Amino acid sequence: MSEMANTDPEGIDGVRMTWNVWPRTKVEASKCVIPLAASISPIRHHPDIPTLPYSPLRCKTCSAVLNSFARVDFTAKIWICPFCFQRNHFPPHYAMISETNLPAELYPQYTTVQFTLPNPGVNPSNPMNPATPAPAASPVFLFVLDTCMIEEEFGFVRSALKRAIGLLPENALVGFVSFGTQTQVHELGFADMSKVYVFRGTKEISKDQIMEQLGLGVSGRRAPAGYQQKGMQNGFPNTGVTRFLLPASECEYTLNSLLDELQTDQWPVAPGSRASRCTGVALSVAAGLLGACLPGTGARIIALVGGPCTEGPGTIVSKDLSDPVRSHKDLDKDAAPYFKKAVKFYDSLAKQLVSQGHVLDLFASALDQVGVAEMKVAVERTGGLVVLAESFGHSVFKDSFKRVFEDGEQSLGLCFNGMLEINCSKDIKIQGVIGPCTSMEKKGPNVADTVIGEGNTSAWRMCGLDKSTCLTVLFDLSSSERSNAPGAINPQLYIQFLTSYQNPEGHTMLRVTTVTRRWIDSAVSSEELVQGFDQETAAVVMARITSLKMETEEGFDATRWLDRNLIRLCSKFGDYRKDDPASFTLNPSFSLFPQFMFNLRRSQFVQVFNNSPDETAYFRMLLNRENITNAAVMIQPSLISYSFNSLPQPALLDVASIAADRILLLDSYFSVVIFHGMTIAQWRNMGYQNQPEHQAFAQLLQAPQEDAALIIRDRFPVPRLVVCDQHGSQARFLLAKLNPSATYNNAHEMAAGSDVIFTDDVSLQVFFEHLQRLAVQS
Repeated sequence: MSEMANTDPEGIDGVRMTWNVWPRTKVEASKCVIPLAASISPIRHHPDIPTLPYSPLRCKTCSAVLNSFARVDFTAKIWICPFCFQRNHFPPHYAMISETNLPAELYPQYTTVQFTLPNPGVNPSNPMNPATPAPAASPVFLFVLDTCMIEEEFGFVRSALKRAIGLLPENALVGFVSFGTQTQVHELGFADMSKVYVFRGTKEISKDQIMEQLGLGVSGRRAPAGYQQKGMQNGFPNTGVTRFLLPASECEYTLNSLLDELQTDQWPVAPGSRASRCTGVALSVAAGLLGACLPGTGARIIALVGGPCTEGPGTIVSKDLSDPVRSHKDLDKDAAPYFKKAVKFYDSLAKQLVSQGHVLDLFASALDQVGVAEMKVAVERTGGLVVLAESFGHSVFKDSFKRVFEDGEQSLGLCFNGMLEINCSKDIKIQGVIGPCTSMEKKGPNVADTVIGEGNTSAWRMCGLDKSTCLTVLFDLSSSERSNAPGAINPQLYIQFLTSYQNPEGHTMLRVTTVTRRWIDSAVSSEELVQGFDQETAAVVMARITSLKMETEEGFDATRWLDRNLIRLCSKFGDYRKDDPASFTLNPSFSLFPQFMFNLRRSQFVQVFNNSPDETAYFRMLLNRENITNAAVMIQPSLISYSFNSLPQPALLDVASIAADRILLLDSYFSVVIFHGMTIAQWRNMGYQNQPEHQAFAQLLQAPQEDAALIIRDRFPVPRLVVCDQHGSQARFLLAKLNPSATYNNAHEMAAGSDVIFTDDVSLQVFFEHLQRLAVQS
């Protein structure tokens, strides 16, 4: 195994669970407080995953794929499915199988394998004679650009677009739509004469009307003169696709000159008014165009939006500047007149995109809100990317946008047309998935009655997914008592994740991950249960469930719900004498969990008053799609301290970590903060680092910069880098995340050089004292 497996908590499978041993019954599971859940990164890159050039064998009863947990009878050439105990015969081309000659999928270390699926219509697979893979499909990128911007912003976004088009693979198909007061679809087929189709921005248009107007309807299918002889182009039947979508190599010049000539929206804007911006119409025209030309082919709509929609469907605010854009308070009081209607519009757009297999990516850059909260449903259900920045000139936008199209190490590994199916042992039920996907409403014996997130199914659609996509699956148990079925004697439970998708090269892949865990009788021994608790995963799962409840349950009190669950968990698993708080201790398997909950209660996922609905929607979308390690940093940032007399080392996330002669590096996922203590800042301002005798100081200043660059390099979206000094205005980026152990109430007890936080929030110590008192109550 590679080095990676030792340091990598997700291992080869990309799976982490809240509990790594499972209680047998529903009642015992409910006593565990933290739900049974797994997070899976379905196509994460790992060097040890083999790719097999043939199709998998499936169980004839439950259609699970042959895996290393199957029992094999080599003489009778039979394998027994670990999920449903069905006996399956090996097909003739596995005749050579023996204990010393195994196919890769039966090797015990290959709990995750990948298959390259052959072209439909090729003979069924033969491991000894691999079929040719299907011809690769070209990815499609349809850019939708907002033109209601000031000249400077428009310049930034144009140059970012030009750079992106230059980075696209030559065979990628590209299309272009611009919008402001109206929506323009640009025909790229004629370089000599630019032709534009204009749609009014004021009213909703149906898919059929869009096709008719673009000449893609049944009557318009007769291709215009000059197209007749081409017939099939780029492997697509000619339905006018070549007028609007061309290979990047053929239209790069046309697009660049079009961008050069393109102007900001020319419609006059009355004083005291917002510009007319028809974002909703533009996105439905884009979806209609892709649906007419390329249903079922991997395609992305990349929307670049610079302000709120004020016109037509999807409107979030009136044109009158004296009407503010909705706030959280407005949403709570039901005083946001446009919100529900806009969400309903984007919900139906999401359904259309999912049925076509297409993705909506959103790049929103503006000082005010643009409607991310309303569009969230369409981005999340299609597995789209989302980036929120203050300006198209900011590195958060520029560097993130470039990463989408980059190749090599930095590539996001964008894949298309994904589908996840889950098989589980009898007695295990799936409640649903939280994350970027859509339920396919595929019923089966493993589907639970209660639904959390995208549920009522054992299969999910992921129109877009990439190397870092992660989903959270919530499970339930059906058995109320230890059942006596033949499978009950089996001490192991099995879960299999099947992810099929189209990779960046256009080939269809199937990744199969099969994991096993042990059933235990937790009523008899809770010791094993405690050892199998993963507190980082549990904290992230609780954060995801909390965010979902805050969005879907009327009047949900997140802080009280988290506190009640934490008290229950500590009462169940803590060691203490009844009614004696001083006797309370927690096993190391649980000792970090209360601190995670303390930081979650204070985080931007729960405390929304300081953020706009757009920011909250953005934070939650990323919380739901990143792996456990990254999501844990969003909840509880990491802090590293640099000083003269020691190597860089982790510091407590506490105001006491601030010292005049230290530099701190805070990683809170969305921003990375380099914070200089007072003395360090003074020395730096006096230029000591430029003097040869102070080389050590120069190195001390450089170290956090290099570490910050490493964090930023591997992250998407690219975080905001804040460099600040103690007592400076930007120091708030660090202070907001620290435990306020020193406030104006107890400042006299503090060491010199440290800082004071002006807040009435309770500190971690006070929080823990309350928790101990409540957990030990009889």
